[in-house]
Amino acid sequence: MESDWDVVVAGLGAMGAATTWELARRGLRVLAIDRFEPLHALGSSHGSTRIIREAYFEHPLYVPLVHRAWQRWHLLEQETGLTLARRTGGLNIAQRESEFLDGLMRSIQEHHLAHECLDRDAIIARYPALMPEPGTVGVFEPRASVLFAEACVRAFQDAARARAATLRFREPLHDWKAEAGALLIETETQVIRAKRLVLALGPWTPAFVDFSLAIERQCVFWFEPLRRPFAFQPDAMPITLWEHGPGQLAYAFPDLGNGVKASLHHQGSNADLETIDRVAGPADEARIREQVERIMPDAAGRVLSASVCLYTNTPDFHFLIDRHPEDTRVIVISACSGHGFKFAPAIAELAADLVEGRKPEFDVSPFRAERLAVGREAVGPRRSPPRRNDGRTR
Repeated sequence: MESDWDVVVAGLGAMGAATTWELARRGLRVLAIDRFEPLHALGSSHGSTRIIREAYFEHPLYVPLVHRAWQRWHLLEQETGLTLARRTGGLNIAQRESEFLDGLMRSIQEHHLAHECLDRDAIIARYPALMPEPGTVGVFEPRASVLFAEACVRAFQDAARARAATLRFREPLHDWKAEAGALLIETETQVIRAKRLVLALGPWTPAFVDFSLAIERQCVFWFEPLRRPFAFQPDAMPITLWEHGPGQLAYAFPDLGNGVKASLHHQGSNADLETIDRVAGPADEARIREQVERIMPDAAGRVLSASVCLYTNTPDFHFLIDRHPEDTRVIVISACSGHGFKFAPAIAELAADLVEGRKPEFDVSPFRAERLAVGREAVGPRRSPPRRNDGRTR
């Protein structure tokens, strides 16, 4: 049987790779495993870009956490010598009376965030790419940026190796069980002894915990601008989120060389990992194209590429960061409900604190596992749930 490790991390997407790096920085002997090849496209961490924003409409409790994440992203850049983000600013657009804007302003006011309120005419004058509908207003946040997602995950992995962590791919987790003084972690090829286990499995988490989690299929498209391509360059267009119906958000990135990226947030269908359709088809394109045409019609040219990714959602759309209810030596993280990537290095610190038995610097009580036990009413901070296009809450 293999010699002991201080910690085994199962999953090497954004959360698992960041946690492996953080644990290795603390001098622990870390083994990280993943069932697939590096930077595979079957989970939640693939693709070129993600948003990092601080005017957090979901809840003000996330703002200090995103500030800490920013610090750790900068640290990762220093360790690796890489540039992992580009500042574009972020523009949030909705009708004046909107829970989305109310949530933004609550976070802005509670944490004294830099911002600018813009009426429709000011948005059109400043950003030629955008043509918001009458009656809409915008809130601009200057610090919002693009994270280069796959470069970030690769940087976590490389930085962890540089600090003596061991990473093994094509090594799926099968099971774990407790014995006195250690955990026995079974993979496809071996049984590993470790003092602690971190489950950072993304959409594979439900196979190892009996929690109320749902997997959601999300489609992303990259469009070639029809006209005025200069208007969609990152120095001319910010990351843009807009509410196109009550509780219905869409978003778009400026063209970073591969087209204007656009998608709908939390309007996908529930999925099963075994049967999910991993091809973004014409119906998916039509739903996203409709919203792009409404607010940035010059962007809605031919499709350059498309992708399917997965959200792992909790009932209240907040995170899962806690010890496993069956064994406190097992830490479960992620289930980030489609808005977690930006927090990866901060969540890694929280996970590492739990591994080491420290009190986390941030309050993790809203992210406890007990609220997710099957059959229990979700507790903790809430926001209005997203709605499907047919208007049903989900």
